[in-house]
Amino acid sequence: MRLFVASPVIIDDYASIKEDFSEIIDGKWTQEDHLHLTWVFLGEVKKMEPIIDKLSNITPLESEVSIAELGYFGRPPKIFFAKAEDRVLYDKAREFKNAGFDLYRFKPHITLCRINAIHDYKAYKEMLKTYKEKRLGTILPEVSLYQSTLTKEGSLYERKFGIRNVIKKSI
Repeated sequence: MRLFVASPVIIDDYASIKEDFSEIIDGKWTQEDHLHLTWVFLGEVKKMEPIIDKLSNITPLESEVSIAELGYFGRPPKIFFAKAEDRVLYDKAREFKNAGFDLYRFKPHITLCRINAIHDYKAYKEMLKTYKEKRLGTILPEVSLYQSTLTKEGSLYERKFGIRNVIKKSI
């Protein structure tokens, strides 16, 4: 089974981001209900129990973490993402590493689109600037183990195990 560990994400106005870039880039956008911050991609795993044992040593994020700004990986850009650079995420990554997980070159991000083509690179860069330091959404205080099944229509995610922090909001 193909597994990864992630925290779910809520992008406040995902439709607007997609609309703003619709004439500029072509690609495969992540379904809104599949948006997440990946802590560890485990790949093909035979047994889930050792991973759940390691995850039992991880605490969830203490609170929601803001997502601000957009970015990309690759030259030319191949992965279009929302950035999350709060120090607490790097501290949590260290906790994963101490629990025995391999976080090779961890860079907290939320993949929004796998880019096939950029039609107007200048417009792309200009649109990115309009999102600079703009609050885009939230990483939820939950850490879950997901199974990913690849299909012709895209990936299907099934939550297998999770830990979450219940946040009490004042009225």
